[in-house]
This record gives sequence, structure tokens and C-alpha cells, in this order.
Amino acid sequence: MSRSSEAVRAAERIERLRDAIRAHDHAYYVLDAPTVPDAEYDRLFRELQALEAEHPELVTPDSPTQRVGGAPAPELAAVAHAVPMLSIRTETDISANGVYTFDARVRRALGLGAEDAPVRYLGELKFDGLAISLRYEHGLLARAATRGDGTTGEDVTHNARTIRQIPIRLEGGDAPPLLEVRGEVYMRRDVFERLNATRRERGDKTFVNPRNAAAGAVRQLDPRLCAERGLSFFAYGVGAQEDAAMPASQGEMLDYLATRGFPVCEHRVLSDGPEGLVAFHARIAAMRDALPYDIDGVVYKVDDFALQQRLGFVSREPRWAVAHKYPAQEEITELLGIEVQVGRTGALTPVARLAPVFVGGVTVTNATLHNQDEIDRKDVRAGDFVIVRRAGDVIPEVVGPVIERRTRDLPRFDLLAQYPQCPVCGSHVVREEGEAVARCTGGLFCAAQRKQALLHFAGRRALDIDGLGEKIVDQLVDADMVRNPADLYRLDAQQLAALDRMGEKSAANLVAAIAHSRNTTLARFVYALGIRNVGETTARDLARHFGSLDAILAADADVLQTVPDVGPIVAHSIVEFLAEPHNREVIAALREAGVHWDESGPAEAASGALVGKTLVLTGTLPTMTRDEAKALIEAHGGKVTGSVSKKTSFVVAGADAGSKLAKAEELGITILDEDALLALVGNNRDMEHSE
Repeated sequence: MSRSSEAVRAAERIERLRDAIRAHDHAYYVLDAPTVPDAEYDRLFRELQALEAEHPELVTPDSPTQRVGGAPAPELAAVAHAVPMLSIRTETDISANGVYTFDARVRRALGLGAEDAPVRYLGELKFDGLAISLRYEHGLLARAATRGDGTTGEDVTHNARTIRQIPIRLEGGDAPPLLEVRGEVYMRRDVFERLNATRRERGDKTFVNPRNAAAGAVRQLDPRLCAERGLSFFAYGVGAQEDAAMPASQGEMLDYLATRGFPVCEHRVLSDGPEGLVAFHARIAAMRDALPYDIDGVVYKVDDFALQQRLGFVSREPRWAVAHKYPAQEEITELLGIEVQVGRTGALTPVARLAPVFVGGVTVTNATLHNQDEIDRKDVRAGDFVIVRRAGDVIPEVVGPVIERRTRDLPRFDLLAQYPQCPVCGSHVVREEGEAVARCTGGLFCAAQRKQALLHFAGRRALDIDGLGEKIVDQLVDADMVRNPADLYRLDAQQLAALDRMGEKSAANLVAAIAHSRNTTLARFVYALGIRNVGETTARDLARHFGSLDAILAADADVLQTVPDVGPIVAHSIVEFLAEPHNREVIAALREAGVHWDESGPAEAASGALVGKTLVLTGTLPTMTRDEAKALIEAHGGKVTGSVSKKTSFVVAGADAGSKLAKAEELGITILDEDALLALVGNNRDMEHSE
């Protein structure tokens, strides 16, 4: 390739990069609607810098490398910065070597040799917010301005006054004639989550990240809108100033700002040489996800202001500072397809299959899409280029599509249309009214739900198989020894003894416990099936009402709703569960395996001192466990619920009773202690409860 053709290609690429960066700057700074993650923007900017360095004859005054950012919004008055608000260079090497590269560059510029003393640096956090300059005249806030293009910003004084962390009047004695304080306006993560939750409830569009929400608030014309956002502020520098007491170093300056009433971040370090900065970078990386606000790296600055002045600036950036970022938490990649995973509770979760992308320190190929509502809200479609976010150990998620890159019509994803049957077991998939999640109705049969179904089946309140815990269930399922609860009754001691950490005695005990569980009650059996929305109380109500399993199996939704406290949702769950042939096959297999109970037809009306009464237990009773007290109440016709309401008949309170007791007192509900409960039922605590 000739020299001239290479220059032509470089010029064309430079112009394309400039156009893209200008568009991103406009979206980010003017519209407050970023179209790409910071990492993508940084890559474009570094490529442009490199090309212009290779071809200095192509550098023009209007290149993005020659200025800081976008133009001020026309709705806000322009403000010329007395001291430009320049941005800081980003170190391209995100490893510890980046620190040593910066130190070597500083020492070279200062003419220091190996025998000279180390340079003192200050390490600070790099906040992910909106830079702002606050001008104080004789101690009073006179004006606040955004960074804008670094030379000219926007007047946002009306909004800055609503941010409570920004002082209206300086503290600390005599006020200087002029002091410009630079800092970052940001939004805490908890505030951001509450804001988006409120917007979702109202049907409004949610914000992509806290930075976007904060920037949009600061640039509102109505200060009431900014005040509602609950913004915060950190001070980290000064611009123009007329103060004889101004310190001589960055670290001292931060302390000085604190005495003037400004919030200053506590996470910073002074280091003689680069080693302390390396440790600081690692320490902040470890605590990054626990911080209450977003950062995307740390900043290193030469501490001494006199040395800063000697080092000066190059183009748009100071030589005495550098930003050292962490692995990007947001990246762009292609969404290759949408599949579903079936969880242990039967929930079908849409999963994005992605072109591999390095984000948050790892290569990501899958990301959660949560549910159909989230897919619809974000308008994510297979074939899109999407923004993927991963923070720390959080499961990667798709933030949303890059609409500008959607160049063709892409079909919308419809989970129920594409997955009417469970992809694991073939059972019917349903999404109940008011639920965000679609679920497989396979229950006992579905391999994805098998372990959870077995643990529930063996639970203390179900068939109570002592010794059948999670580790044993994992081995039984992974070895394909147990495919459904009925298979438990075919296990022998020899098979169980072969499992990891299972000796002959333990195996014999487990076989005995399984055999003992064959003799149960109808209520326990119904509960053990794990039907969605059917808890212990509902299972007991069903057993009392129908008296036999066959009667329950034959009931339709209307008949089921004749049972006390069984409404449309519970009836629908039962019907959907029993409509799956697989579930009926497992029930039949359990009966064939010898699981049995007394069946005497529909129960007579319950009798006892607590018939028709609803009780709530709270606190610790002197001689009875919570389960024993519950069994006693139910044996005498009462019903136990978990919350206090106007329908509650009695609250049985023991030691350390909490809010339920206070609620009962507020509603004037009769409160019983253990002795009063025993007296109410005739002191007959040994009465058996039969189904």
C-alpha cells in the first residue's frame, strides 16, 4: 500500500471516529441518554488519539481530542470557566503495571533519576457521576456550572441549591473573596433503585444507571424535579481561587475543603512512590461492589501543587494525573438467541446467549433476562447488539439494546408461544395471573425440579424422612438412582451405603426412616406433593373436606373452591398440577409403593374448643415448641396463621414476642400465654389429631 493511500484511509477512519465520538458526546452530555458504555467510548477515543499521533498533519482544532466534551444545552445559560475543567487521561493498562507506567512518565517529565527521592502521590476514587464547579463569592454560593466542553458549561445554580450536601455558605471562619470548588454530583445506588421502582410503578421509562439519572436531574429546568432525585456530592478539587490559606498539596486541599463544609470521600491514600497506589487500587477493587455509589476506577495525582505546575498539561489532559480504571462493568455484544432455563421451583427464566464479551473481569457468554415482562420493557430481541452489565459476583444481565444498531426488523420474543411445554420434561407451562414468572407444572416428574421436590417430600412437615438431607438427595439424583419420590421406597441399605459419607449404620437408619414414612396422613401426603400455593393448612383443609385422595383427584376447580379458604388461585394450581399425567403417575406409584393413610370419606364437622377460631403464635413458649402448639390447636379444631388481623381470635404469646404481639394489642385481640391455651382446650395436650 502506498504512503498516500495509507494516509487517505487514515483520514477517512479519523473522520468516522470523530463523527461517532461527537454523536456519543451529544447523547451523553446534552441528551443525558448514553448510547454506548464508557468502555466502548474509551476504545474509540484511544483509537482516534493513536491515529492522530501517527498523522499529526490530520489534527484539526475541532477534533474531540482537542476538547473535553459536548456543548451546553441551549435551555441553560452558558458559563465560561475561569479555570478550564479538563479531563484526566485514562491509563490503558488496567493491571498493576499501569501504576508504574504513570510513575515512570512523571519522573521522566520531572527529570528525576533512580537516585532521586520517590514522588508523593494521592490516590482517590473515580466517581461515576456528573462533574460540577461551584463558585463562592465572599463565602456564599454564587453559581454552579456543569463541565460542558471544559471551557464553557451550563448554569445549574438553581439545581445545585437543592443538593443538601452542597453548602450554600462556606464554613470555617473568614471566607475568601473567591473560591471555585470542583466535585462530582452522583446518585447513591439505594436511591437509584427506589427511583426506578417508582418509575416502573408509574409506567415511566427507567434509567439505565445512576450516572444517567443524576446528570438528567442536574440539568432540569425545574429545581423541584432535581430535589426529588435525592442527589449527593463529593468535592475533590478547586478552580479559580483567591485565598491566602490555600494549601500546597492535593491531600491538604481535601482536608481544607472538609473544614469549609464540603463532603470529601474518606477513601484516599498518600503514597511515596507507586507501591502504595498499587495496594490502594487492589483494596478499592475488593470493596468496589460494597460501596453505596458507583465508581469506575481510581485516580492518581501528584500531590505537590508546585510539581503539578512544573508538569503542566498535554492537549486536553494534565501530565500530573491519571485515571486507572477497573475492568468495564458494561460492554456491547451481540445477542445470538434467547433460551430458557428451568429452575428448582419450576420457574422458566429467559437467558441471553451472547457472543463472548469480556466484562467485569470475566468472559461472559450468557446473561439473565429475568422474565417476559423485563424482555418486553427493554424491547430486547435476538439479533440485537445489547449492553451487558456485570458488577462483581452479580449474575450478568442485559441492560438493553443499542437501538441504533438494529438495522433490520427482528421478531419479538414470546416465552409462552415458544415454550408451551417445559423444555426439560415436556409438561405444560403456565403463567398465573398477577405472576411475572412462567412455571413448569411437571412438579414431581420434572428433572429440573427433582432435587427440590424430593427435599420437600421428605421434609419434617411432609413425610418426615429423617436423614434424607440435601447431600444425600444430590447424590441420589446425580447417580440417577431416584427419579421421583416413589423411587425412594425401592432403595436398599446396600445401595445407600455405597454413597459418599454414608456408612452401613447410616444407610440402615435411612432405610428404616423411609419405611416408617409409608404410614402417614392424607394431609401430610397432599402437602408433600409440592403443589404450588398449597401449604400445610390448605392440605389439611382439603383432607378434612374430602376425606380421601380419590375425591381430591376427581374434584374440578368449582368443587375445590367449596373448601374453606380455597380460592380461584389455589384451585387453579391444584387443577394444573393434577392435569399433568406425569404427576398422577407419581401419585399412583407412591400408593403402589405402600404409602398409605386412613380414608373414611368426608370428615365430620370438626369438634373441639377452638372450632372456627384462628390463632397466631409468637415468641417462645415455656414447655412447647411452635410445632407442638400448632398441632394442639389444630387437634382441637383451630386454625393457625402467620399474621395478625381483625379476623384473628387469639394470639398465643411467649417470651420475646415481637411485632405480632404489638399488633394484637393495637387491635384489642385476646392474648393467651401457654397456661391459658392449655386451660382453653381442657389441658388435653395429648389429644391425637386424625385426618
